[in-house]
Order: sequence, then structure tokens, then C-alpha cells
Amino acid sequence: MKPLTFSILRLLSDGNFHSGEALAQYLGVSRASISNGLKTLGELGVNIYKIRGRGYCLQDPLQWLDKQLILDFLGTSAKDFNIEVHDVMDSSNSLLLQDASKGLEHRSCYVVELQLQGRGRRGRAWHMNLGGALTFSLLWRFNQCAGYLSGLSLAVGVALVRSLRDLGLVGVALKWPNDVLYQYQKMAGILIELQGDVLGPSAAVIGIGLNLRLSPSVRCKIDQAVTDFSTVSGEMPDRNAVLASLLININEVLRVFEKSGFSALRNEWISYHVYHNRSVRILMPGGETREGDVIDVDIDGSLVVKTSIGKERFSSGEISLRGSL
Repeated sequence: MKPLTFSILRLLSDGNFHSGEALAQYLGVSRASISNGLKTLGELGVNIYKIRGRGYCLQDPLQWLDKQLILDFLGTSAKDFNIEVHDVMDSSNSLLLQDASKGLEHRSCYVVELQLQGRGRRGRAWHMNLGGALTFSLLWRFNQCAGYLSGLSLAVGVALVRSLRDLGLVGVALKWPNDVLYQYQKMAGILIELQGDVLGPSAAVIGIGLNLRLSPSVRCKIDQAVTDFSTVSGEMPDRNAVLASLLININEVLRVFEKSGFSALRNEWISYHVYHNRSVRILMPGGETREGDVIDVDIDGSLVVKTSIGKERFSSGEISLRGSL
């Protein structure tokens, strides 16, 4: 995506109408370039009013991510993080993984206005509209080996629920292994990718995607039930404040995880698990299915299900309520 697209968008963010001629003159480009930039914004789900004789104006105000505001909201925790704000990139996880291998410092965070190739689990695409989500990746370095990090995504889920409940979304819950739900609709997801030596140390790149206000055009691309912060709360939150809250809670939870592993967070995670003591169907990575009742989660993050052959532990898979589509 060309930088011009974001330059146009930032000018339109003042809430006033701007003619195509005025935009072109201010940015030093042709009217055709402005038209192409506006077309790109429309394809990204940005709603723009066009009124003859007045020009262009954003239908909904955009709230920009701002590093200084994020640091202000972090308060005394600001010193713990190295934060970079980017307009656009393919995938924050992919870039952070590359930079981690080059020695990037612990607790570096890349937060992005728009990810073009955002990824979820099992190779799924993460769909978002500009300004309607919060997507970021955090690098956390561990002294332990990668094998110690079993249950890390569940631990991060605990942090997300704490944060969202603090922000007023009291009904948010977790779905094993790494989704945040509200009334069985997905609101956020977690993607963990690891680097490191067999005996340690290791590094985790923690990718978070949180729906804040999904556009209709994005909703129609998603093949599962979804919701967003604005729908649940009735208003759009401050994205900078939400990011700070998430980072503070992740920081707190992972310090516990470093010392004690997932076992120290296990009971809290179970209390948030919306499928606990429910009858579920598990779709295995190879396509095989199992059915049974969720009875526990192990200290390594494995789901414990009572099936027709007894207790079984699952370290991966997709679960759904038995009888649901």
C-alpha cells in the first residue's frame, strides 16, 4: 500500500470536508492519484462521504494509534516496553520473528494500524478494517526452553480476560485454546510462535487481534460467529488505552508464568472457560473428530475430555458444542 493512502486518510480525519483539488494541492500529487487513494480506502472498508461541491469526509471518525498516548496510559509500566507503531505491514508476527532472530530486545511490541496478511491459528487469515481492530505482536524472551512454554497461549488468554473485564466487558470468556468470546462469538484471538534452543533460552512472539468495531464488509468475510468491543459495550473504546491495559495485564501474567508455568494460572483459566463441563466435539488437525465432556485442563495447557474410551488429553484441535454447526 502506498504512503499516500494514509496521508489522505490523516487529512480526512479532522472531520471536515476536503475537495479532491485541495487534497491534491496539499499533498503535491495529481487529482488522479487522490482518486486512486480514495478508491483504495473504500476497498479497505473506510466509509467516505462524497458531496458534490464540498468534497470528501469520513463517515466515521478514525482514532489513530499514538505511541506517546500509549506510553502515557502505561504509566509506570512504560519503561517495561519498547513500542513501535506502524501504519501498515503484512504481518506483525512475521516481522517480529525476523527481528527477534537478530537480537531485538525483550518486550518489544509492534502495533499496526492495518495488517494485510494477518494470521490466525491453522493458517487462517485474520480479517480487519482500518481503525476497527487492535492488532499487535509482543516479543517475550524466556530463560527456559521452548518445551517449558506449553500453556503460554492459555496464560495470555487469562491476561486478555482480566483486561477486558477491567474495561467493562464482564461477560467475556475463553475458548480453548486461545480465543476470547462473548456469548460464544469470537472477539479476540491469540497466535503464539516460538524460537529458541532445545535447552533454552527461547523467545515467544505473541500475536493479539482484538475486534473493536467490525465493518459490514469485513464481517461478511469471516466464516464464524464474531462480535466486537463496540457492539458489546455500546461505544468505541480508546484504542491506545485498550492496548496499554492489555500490555499491563500480559506483563503481570507472564511474570507469573516465567516463575511457575501455567499451573499457577490454571484455576483462573478454568473459571473463564465457557466450555468447561460442556459436551463438545473436537476436530483434530488431521480431520478426525472426538466427542465428550470437557472436565479439566492440564498444567501443560492440554484439554482433558471424558470420551467413550475414558479421559483423553488434547494438545491441539478445534472444539465446538456438540450438536452445533
